[in-house]
Order: sequence, then structure tokens, then C-alpha cells
Amino acid sequence: MIKATLVALALPPVLLLLAAIGCGLLAARGSRAARGSRAAGVAAALAALGVLLMSTPAVAGLMRWSLERELVSSVPAAAPGAIIVLGAEVSRGAEGPSIGPMTLARLRAGAALHRRTGLPLLVTAGVLATGDPPLARLMARSLADDFGTPARWIEPRAANTRENAVFSAAILVAEGIGSAHVVSHAWHLPRALGAFARTGLVVVPQPIDRQGMAGLAFSDWLPRPDHLLESWFVLREWAGRLVYAIRD
Repeated sequence: MIKATLVALALPPVLLLLAAIGCGLLAARGSRAARGSRAAGVAAALAALGVLLMSTPAVAGLMRWSLERELVSSVPAAAPGAIIVLGAEVSRGAEGPSIGPMTLARLRAGAALHRRTGLPLLVTAGVLATGDPPLARLMARSLADDFGTPARWIEPRAANTRENAVFSAAILVAEGIGSAHVVSHAWHLPRALGAFARTGLVVVPQPIDRQGMAGLAFSDWLPRPDHLLESWFVLREWAGRLVYAIRD
């Protein structure tokens, strides 16, 4: 909970909105600090403009492309022997926790890849909130109930992408598997691939929802809340990659 709160406060749009509120309050002090209040007003306007731009398909698409452009097709020396599906989020309703929309999209792609290749599936994700079951167990249930596809391995401990890679690689290497497909969203895979590279397991990216850059038509500059969320995910990925680079 503390980590999630810090992430929410440290990244836009919340960070920019807090800056806009703070600067607006300073600007409201009026003549006692005229020069400072004008500068604060400008900063508040720029912060609000930043939120507005990140809500547009054009800017959100450019930010997403900054990650997706790193994904390149490659043929591993050894054919993949498994499919790893990375968990994303949990949805909570009246009937309790269940897989969220992003996790469902990854499971759908993993099940489709399983049908094409016949390779066994590994799902990985730990407990995301106190009192919830491990997301990996919810994922395995969904694979069986919704797609008629059992998961051979369930990795229920990983708390982040780095642990997804470490724990999944340990399971597969113990099974004599040295290469695997990794299924996740295109904007998330660059960080995931970096984490897997440090485990020694050879992985082949299987990106979903890869969109590329948005166009520059007038409609691409119209703000929408869903694109603001998209921008937030991209910023979170870059922040995570920075942390991984410093730590590892």
C-alpha cells in the first residue's frame, strides 16, 4: 500500500496536479510577493498543460512508442519450450478479487499461443493486496475455466517484474527448459526482457496491444482520460527501468 501510494504521488498526473494546486496557492498570495506569485502562476499553468497533453492520443502514443520501439523480432538459438504469462492487475467486485482487464488480455494471448504451439503455460504473479489470493492462482483458474487451457506451472510469489523473471526462470531451468515465450503488453515488455536477460533464460517477446505512434490529425490532439492513464503506465515503466538500472 505504501509503495503504491508513493508511486501515485511521485508520477503525473497526480504530481503535476499537486504542483498546480501548490503554485496556485502561492499565486493567490497577491502583492506581498508579486514576482514569485507570477512565476508560481506560470508553473501552475505549465503543470496543467502537461496533464492536458498527456491526455492526448498524440503525446500518449509518442510516449508508448518510446518503449515499443525497442522490441525487435529475434530467433533464439534454442526453440522455446514454454510460455510465460506475466500478471498485471486484480479487479475487485462484489464476488471478491478476480483478474483485471490487462491480465485477461495477456491470458487470452497466452492461450492462443498455446493452441498454436502446444507449449505448456507458466503464470506468474504474487499477492497484490493484503487478503487477496496470489494473482497467479486467479490466472490459472481463468485459463482453465475461460479458455479450457490448464497452466502447468503456477508461480505465486513474485511481487514485481524482476521477481516474475527470477522465479519463472528458476522453475523452467529446473525443468530443463532454457528458452521461453514471454507474453505481456508491448509497453511493459522492454522492462520485462531486461529482467529476464539477467536470469540467463532466453526469452522471445510476445507483445500484445502494440500500437506504434499515433498520427497527427486533429483528433489525435483531443484529450481523453484513457490516454492519460496510458501515459501514466508509460511513465511508470520508465521509472521502473531507472530503478532496475541503478539497482542491478
